[in-house]
Amino acid sequence: MIRQPAVAGSFYPADPKQLSAMISRFLDEVKPVTKAPKAIIVPHAGYIYSGPIAASAYARLKGAAYQINRVVLIGPSHRVGFSGLAISHAGSFATPLGNIELDQENRGKILDLPFVGYLDQAHELEHSLEVQLPFLQQILGSFRLLPIVAGDASAEQVCQVLEKVWDGPETLIVISSDLSHYHSYAEAQKLDKKTTDYIQALQYEKLDYDSACGRVGVGGLLAYARKHHLQVKNVDLRNSGDTAGDKFRVVGYGAYVID
Repeated sequence: MIRQPAVAGSFYPADPKQLSAMISRFLDEVKPVTKAPKAIIVPHAGYIYSGPIAASAYARLKGAAYQINRVVLIGPSHRVGFSGLAISHAGSFATPLGNIELDQENRGKILDLPFVGYLDQAHELEHSLEVQLPFLQQILGSFRLLPIVAGDASAEQVCQVLEKVWDGPETLIVISSDLSHYHSYAEAQKLDKKTTDYIQALQYEKLDYDSACGRVGVGGLLAYARKHHLQVKNVDLRNSGDTAGDKFRVVGYGAYVID
């Protein structure tokens, strides 16, 4: 079974050449950084809005692309309500840039957790994971993917998943999340700065739905970072008013890395 793209042509171009060219433009605008992150937090809106911010984290992977062959991707559910964390029966996920094979080995590692289960409906139309895939394909080329949609779950449960799949430099952890939604430009800047301070301080308990729609995945990464004495660093913090939208009602976007 192949999970087909749900938002190609709306969140990002459906034409492969246009899509690749757009991602390249975003990546080329980022100042080169030699050290590659082990884990990143990136936004998941339409590319014209959040693509430049996501690229601020993805561009840092260029130097490690040769060694990364597994990606664990966690994002929130926007359309289906459920408890726990949802994995997919699919054998691969498709984008305009090609098919990505799913990581059956890592999928098997987390299936023994009581809050992890198959729920294909959660994946079918979910954009929070899908919009990350062309960036990953552009940077990494070939890799195996473990896609996880987070429902009503805790940071501690996500942390348990990460304990099983963190592995070595061959594995990249990607957490998909936007920040504040539909505030004025000035209010969003204030709220997103506060959220960023919490993220960098690993204070995941202070995050709520208004802080970040992907707070479950973000919280899980922060819980793991706190447990293993890792640091999270913000590398970009903007909103839709800075990229392609008006400044009256904006959505906040942040890019964060664990090196």
